[in-house]
Amino acid sequence: MSPRWIFEQELETLKNQVAEMGERVHASYERLLLAIRERDDEALRALLDNDRQITDMQRGIEAKCLTLLTRQQPVARDLRQVTAALKAVTDLERMGDHVADLAELYLRLGEALEPTGQTSGGGLCEELLSPMLEEVEKMLLQAVEAFSEGDVQRSEEVIGQDDVVDDLFNRVKEAMMEAIRKRAMDADKVVDTLMAAKYLEKIGDHAVNIGEWAIFQATGDMRGVKLY
Repeated sequence: MSPRWIFEQELETLKNQVAEMGERVHASYERLLLAIRERDDEALRALLDNDRQITDMQRGIEAKCLTLLTRQQPVARDLRQVTAALKAVTDLERMGDHVADLAELYLRLGEALEPTGQTSGGGLCEELLSPMLEEVEKMLLQAVEAFSEGDVQRSEEVIGQDDVVDDLFNRVKEAMMEAIRKRAMDADKVVDTLMAAKYLEKIGDHAVNIGEWAIFQATGDMRGVKLY
């Protein structure tokens, strides 16, 4: 077997490892949505353990990337693939962290979503957060698939979706400001709702980053600057 063939097999293994990590993160987010809807505390606790598993996957992929960089000295497209993988797994790990953050938030509250009009302590605002939860799930899945498939067009679509999530986040902030002015919600509930919205907004930001790394991996272009 030639050194090039062996190297290409190692690159394929790296690609599969990143795809597996992306699928794990997306699956954990889907479980989060289901646990919130079903008020399932056990499922939320399981997501805390899953976060550690995702971190372990990140470390394994980083070690693989560093081995390829130091021992194989890849060039051109090969180098872009290794570099993009090294960067993308950092964003995937942060996504996993935020899924765990959301699970921990709901566990601490002791109850799941409730309508905005209610003024009891605890709970979050369903009509405000549900659209964000759904939109971020779409971004996450599309970013993972775009990176795995090297799909530039889908990556651009993910980047464009960030405006939608940002708009939803701004709506949450405006609604919380209005609730404070009208004293329609207690302070703890306002803070918890804003925290949940911020975690979701950050997951969307990491999805954008992965989309940008997918474009770099395929074209060598990052934010309009050619990198090789």
